[in-house]
Amino acid sequence: MRDHDVIVIGAGFSGLYQLHRLRQLGFDAHVLEAGGDVGGTWYWNRYPGARCDVESIEYSYSFDPRLEQEWDWSERYSAQPELLAYAQHVAERYSLRQDITFDTRVERLDWDDDATRWTVMTGDGETRAAQFVIAATGCLSVPSRPVFEGLEDFAGELYWTSSWPHGGVDLAGKRVAVIGTGSSGLQTITAIAPVVGELTVFQRTASFAVPAHNGPNDERLAEARTRYREIRASSRMSSSGFQCPDSTRLLAEADAEDVRREFDRRWADGGLCFTDAFQEILTDLAANEAAAEYVRSRIREKVKDPVLAEKLSPRAYPIASKRMCVDTGYFEVYNQDNVSLVDLSEEPIRRITGRGILAGDTEHEFDVIVLATGFDAMTGALGAIDIRHGSRTLREKWAHGPRTYLGLMSAGFPNLFTVTGPQSPSVLSNMMTSIEYHVDWISCALEHLREHGLSRMEPTLEAEDNWVNTTNDLAALTLMPRAASWYMGANIPGKQRVFMPFVGGVGTYRQIGEAVAMSYYHGFELS
Repeated sequence: MRDHDVIVIGAGFSGLYQLHRLRQLGFDAHVLEAGGDVGGTWYWNRYPGARCDVESIEYSYSFDPRLEQEWDWSERYSAQPELLAYAQHVAERYSLRQDITFDTRVERLDWDDDATRWTVMTGDGETRAAQFVIAATGCLSVPSRPVFEGLEDFAGELYWTSSWPHGGVDLAGKRVAVIGTGSSGLQTITAIAPVVGELTVFQRTASFAVPAHNGPNDERLAEARTRYREIRASSRMSSSGFQCPDSTRLLAEADAEDVRREFDRRWADGGLCFTDAFQEILTDLAANEAAAEYVRSRIREKVKDPVLAEKLSPRAYPIASKRMCVDTGYFEVYNQDNVSLVDLSEEPIRRITGRGILAGDTEHEFDVIVLATGFDAMTGALGAIDIRHGSRTLREKWAHGPRTYLGLMSAGFPNLFTVTGPQSPSVLSNMMTSIEYHVDWISCALEHLREHGLSRMEPTLEAEDNWVNTTNDLAALTLMPRAASWYMGANIPGKQRVFMPFVGGVGTYRQIGEAVAMSYYHGFELS
């Protein structure tokens, strides 16, 4: 049985940086990756139009200034092929592949108190041991696969956006259905609409989307390179983990003309900073509705058919209480003659048939069905591994919602760390900023243990309970729990609805994490 100081699960952006940091510190670290190459999210998600919703300049590593200066991002918002190429470049640049085993899925972890070791079992029957395990498994890495009656009866082509064929799919001239209008759905729909013969979108819930205004990145990148240190420092202490001009103004104190002017400015800028226009958009229903109605007015401007525009206008949840989409022409595709919408609130899917989809009383015939049905977010990847400490399992502990301290560890499971785990900013932030902070924090903790002759670390139940309560209390101060979102686990049947991310912001979270570490890891038991 091979033995390591640290085993890292996952070779996405977090796993790659974690391996690099551990090797810098002299740890014997090894990465186990289920996929055939590095890249994580960007290895698996190759559907048409797949693209990041955070600007390239900031959705990138900050740990090496030379890398920042030498890698050329071609677009404001990078597409999947460029992001995968970036991950591959990083793996080559820092010689990381030699310590990564690919096509190897971790299935079980067993903690041994006497040996102070985790036993790691993989799907190929191999067993390894390590003093520490770091789960760099990603927040959106386990696909949600809803059950559709008759799915196996469909005689045409069937694809999931979360596992798109690496060689691509020829959709030219075909009759295509897309089920799902979250981010993956929106991007797929926008990309394939000009190519397919007919496109029918099956929408359960309309999505708020703001424009990306995507395009060449040369000028932005050149400017950023002159002040990258300043940009990074500011982003690390911001609320969202990226450059966003946070407003100090209250919408309630602005007149209608000022409100419109500010929304217009944010809309023209594009991107996720739109809902930072006024301080209380996520805490006050009236302010939130003003922002939501502004976006709905923009949808009405873009979609010529007023009935269709209304169907595409979200009204069931507060704006930004679900992940906002950043679009590159989504609403405009509905002006094409070959694109139609089926509103599932009026005509629910009854079953998949051999020829297509029966929705309401109408059977729609297709050559291809694309399922853009999202992910078991934040806890899905850890839940897919049988993690045990004696008779206790992490699945049982988290059955009614995840319980962590700082989103980094869970009491009762020593020496098991999670990068961007539940109850950390994670999916509410620029993931790269949060990834780097967690990797650095974990690396420093392991170095502290080694320097002080310690071998075991886990949070106390009291610290964990306090942190879970803090996370819940903060979420309750906002409008975010009002949506049936994947932040709440609402997209997974039977999953306990608990708001999972930390809403207090990246900068606030970082200050808390630093204070915990500086006070000799307050709330953790070290031995």
